[in-house]
Amino acid sequence: MSGPLRVNATVTIPENELTWRFSRSSGPGGQGVNTTDSRVQVRWDAAASGVLSPEQRERVLSRLSTRLVDGVLQVTSSEQRSQLQNRETAEQRLAQIVAAALAPPARPRRATKATRGSQERRIAQKKRRGNVKRLRRDTSD
Repeated sequence: MSGPLRVNATVTIPENELTWRFSRSSGPGGQGVNTTDSRVQVRWDAAASGVLSPEQRERVLSRLSTRLVDGVLQVTSSEQRSQLQNRETAEQRLAQIVAAALAPPARPRRATKATRGSQERRIAQKKRRGNVKRLRRDTSD
């Protein structure tokens, strides 16, 4: 939990780039819910981060554009009753989001033609289905 946040094999976010904020959480907690700051927000400035190469920064900023506010990614966790567990959950979620954004783009799909056999099977299935429906019809008028 404390220390740098490992995102993938090449990127590790240092602890000084993460900003933590704690507040009271809604939901379960009994009498302690009104006294403990168990809700956790972690913020990471992706635009100003020194751990990303220019290509990685561009990829993260473009892929996370809907989640970023002025280049800052914010993750909130309040599912658990303890602040420590919420910190760990928020860290894991931040690492997953950044890792997904850093992943290389998927290879483009190569267009292929349906095989003759698959086309014949599709048509045969349609004919069978049509026959089933035709046999269900009420022929008495």
